[in-house]
Amino acid sequence: MHELSIAMALVDIACEASDRLHVSKVNALHLSIGPLCGVVEEALAFSFELAAAGTPVEGARLVVQQAPLTAFCDSCNEERTIPSAQHLRCPSCGAPTPEVRSGRELELVAMEVPDVPDRADSSERPEEKRFARS
Repeated sequence: MHELSIAMALVDIACEASDRLHVSKVNALHLSIGPLCGVVEEALAFSFELAAAGTPVEGARLVVQQAPLTAFCDSCNEERTIPSAQHLRCPSCGAPTPEVRSGRELELVAMEVPDVPDRADSSERPEEKRFARS
């Protein structure tokens, strides 16, 4: 189950970021997962819970956004969103679309941490801040 190694890597990245931000808790990790990345979402969630135990990430939510599967269609000369990973064909003309442009990614795109009161603007103190990885 490679989801455990992925979960452990996510926890490591989040723990390093929480150290840099001087926060003791991570509330959520936001992921973008493509349909061709080979990750079973339920297995990742289970593995994440195990990997996060005893760390600042323990109890954090995994917020998963499904990345679209796109491929270039030579016949239409356009990039198309492919509705099914099992049938890599252009939805407009039906031609095969072997040139996959997106859908293989597994990215940690952001994490949420509690606001740190002494760093927040005194007039506005949201409960959480979201940090995007560039």
